[in-house]
Amino acid sequence: MTDSVLHVEVSRGVATLTLDSPANRNALSRAMRAQLRDALAAALADDAVRVVVLDHTGRVFCSGMDLSEAAGGAAEDQGVNEFPELLGTIWHSPKPVLAAVRGPARAGGVGLLAACDVVVAGASATFGFAEVRIGVVPAIISAVCRPRMLPHAVHRLMLTGEVFDAATAAQTGLVDLAVADDEVDATVAGQVRALAAGAPTALAETKRLLRSTPTGSLADQFGELLGLSARFFASAEGQEGIAAFREKRPASWVPQD
Repeated sequence: MTDSVLHVEVSRGVATLTLDSPANRNALSRAMRAQLRDALAAALADDAVRVVVLDHTGRVFCSGMDLSEAAGGAAEDQGVNEFPELLGTIWHSPKPVLAAVRGPARAGGVGLLAACDVVVAGASATFGFAEVRIGVVPAIISAVCRPRMLPHAVHRLMLTGEVFDAATAAQTGLVDLAVADDEVDATVAGQVRALAAGAPTALAETKRLLRSTPTGSLADQFGELLGLSARFFASAEGQEGIAAFREKRPASWVPQD
């Protein structure tokens, strides 16, 4: 039986998935990848879950792939075949996914948080693309890091492999909110409340819209977007949200204390 390396807690609409393998610096081992995959699937299938939070025990958020499992050189040993699916699940999740980063993140660990919608990092957090320094390429994680980060910044940081701090990560776009270590919990809680205030279907469609690549002329895009806007104004969620606003009350989907 595989030991648990991921702690899962669901409370008041929030599924918190805590990386709990400090002995190997929360590396993305086979067990960690499998348990993350299963926990994400369960959270996305649970109608009671509104927001997913990725957190960690120990001083390291995630050190990347477990190199002790990659010594054979085969793709399946390196997690190359599984990791894109894991990142894609987070990237395309209809529910917002937030990362709470309280310590170092390296290589695949940076990719994990880059796939999230919101990243909160404490001052002790550091980041680095260490791949080139061990003779490999940050190939898979580039798919989620490049859309997030300033082009010139991700270019330099992936080539040099330099370690950078939370303030620099925020400047490049990798991190959304860089705060003092003792403010991480409160900041995460505030972001969770803000995300949970959004209507579930509207949040999912807004995320799909933001993740998509615009095509066609501006007029073509406006035509499609007008249809989307009208559909949601007329939807049950839209009508409930408008009624709640006019009646000065919380909408039905807002979690109550």
